Amino acid sequence: MRSIWNGAISFGLVSIPIKLVNATESHSISFRQIHLSDGGRIRYRKVCELDGEEVTNAEIGKGYEEPDGAIIPITDEDLAQLPIATAKTIEIVSFVPADEIDPLQMDAAYYLAANGATAAKPYTLLREALKRSRQVAIAKYALRGRERLGMLRVVDDVIAMHGLLWPDEIREPEGVAPEGSVSVRDAELDLADALMATLGEVDISSLRDEYRDAVESMIEAKAEGAFEPPAEVGTEPAGKVIDLMAALENSVRAAKAARGEAASGAGAAGTEGGEAEVTPMRRSASSGSGGSRTSRKSAGSAPKDVGGKKSTATTAKKTAASGTAKKSAAKSTSKSASAKSASGARSGTVKSTSAAKKTSAKKTASAAKTASGAKKAAPRKRTA
Repeated sequence: MRSIWNGAISFGLVSIPIKLVNATESHSISFRQIHLSDGGRIRYRKVCELDGEEVTNAEIGKGYEEPDGAIIPITDEDLAQLPIATAKTIEIVSFVPADEIDPLQMDAAYYLAANGATAAKPYTLLREALKRSRQVAIAKYALRGRERLGMLRVVDDVIAMHGLLWPDEIREPEGVAPEGSVSVRDAELDLADALMATLGEVDISSLRDEYRDAVESMIEAKAEGAFEPPAEVGTEPAGKVIDLMAALENSVRAAKAARGEAASGAGAAGTEGGEAEVTPMRRSASSGSGGSRTSRKSAGSAPKDVGGKKSTATTAKKTAASGTAKKSAAKSTSKSASAKSASGARSGTVKSTSAAKKTSAKKTASAAKTASGAKKAAPRKRTA
């Protein structure tokens, strides 16, 4: 592998000559810009804005532009003569546990190769020290015109270095978390745990970039003139939310089926089918919108027959229901009074019964008098 930087690791008073090699490579498919009308290639030419002539890479240098537009030329020699120790040195400043490094700080990865036979012994010493301590080394180095942070760790029998972002380059996650308080039930957590346990571990080397495979297949088909656009993928209807419990249960079932296991336990309690159920989103009654009032009216309404008989029957039913309700209320009141009377002394019960009989007798006598008065008040018919 071709080295991109030569220097040394400064480990106290020990200097280890090394070469920096890229540890990763990109397999993304690159595209060219073309002219849509005729398919011609679009190219960019580097032209000097003063004389209008195209220049080669060998004629191009670096310069710093000041606010007024003036350019200050900067050469590689100028950068090499800067009074910093990390210009050609990876300077180790401390050793820390690996879990103290926030993965958000991780940047590009490199392999550090021993540069020459004299570097083999100190290189191996640092590698074995990192292994035994189970720690990583934090270092500073300069690359591509700026000073950077790095983390040294052991990968197999090689020392690898991860570029780290400076702490002030990590943005605070303000406004990213869901707004308001969201509660999660224990049953949902149990299903999530079951799904995690069912999925288990995976061999990272077995994972593939399916998008890149699909693009390569499309390019090959287009080159052979046999490309057919695939059917459009349906999208989820708007205004609906996924039933979380059903989605978790179906996920557990699908994961077990993929592993050849029978669905059981919490995962088998869900609905049948491979897709999660979808529950329509409901608008709250407190929103005050006309749509919610309309939905309530439409949900509660039913077809009605029109006609006098139907209306009379309905009125009769309402009257009967009202009378029944009054009788029920009277019975309830009577039962309540009876219960209170039963809880008192026996003498109180006898007195209450006697008083009730007297009241009933008085009402009967009053009714008889009223009827007699009515008869007397009626006019007599004269005989011819």
